[in-house]
Amino acid sequence: MIVTETEIPDVKLIAAKKFGDTRGFFAETFNFERYREAGIVLNAVQDNHSLSGPVGTVRGLHFQIAPKSQAKLVRVVRGAVFDVAVDLRKGSPTFGKHVSAIISADAWNQFYIPHGFAHGFCTLEPDTEFLYKVDDYYSPDHERGIQWDDPDLGIEWPVEAGKALLSAKDTGNPRLADLPDYFTYGSEG
Repeated sequence: MIVTETEIPDVKLIAAKKFGDTRGFFAETFNFERYREAGIVLNAVQDNHSLSGPVGTVRGLHFQIAPKSQAKLVRVVRGAVFDVAVDLRKGSPTFGKHVSAIISADAWNQFYIPHGFAHGFCTLEPDTEFLYKVDDYYSPDHERGIQWDDPDLGIEWPVEAGKALLSAKDTGNPRLADLPDYFTYGSEG
């Protein structure tokens, strides 16, 4: 695998190797020891799988707060997404900044989002299937979100606000400026 740092060094883009022949392919998509050697420690406890039918479906920007915060390792097995991670760690040199990447089945790549970040994506192809590992269990009491199209974030989403397909819960999230200090740089988790 090849691990590439993004503009926010704690967020990583990963290219997994795929071995194919006339029968199909084989790929190792997660190996705790190899990831640890690459500086990614993810003690995954839960796998999640979502299907988004229409192009322009936006999920996020989501996160969980302590003591149930989550790091995520995301990938796409069918279709493609525009994937985003936003730094919520107060005191971080990149607080309020974001990184994005196209994650797709064709590229066979992954995105690692550590604790202290909000995460979201927009589908670029129909019937996109999105998988992600998390290092703590889903907890509705600790789930939070920020406004996906907050102008202060400067995210250039590939869909217009009026055409994005959102869940009801994602339409009422606060802006970053109105968010409490849930994470502190150097002590997230």
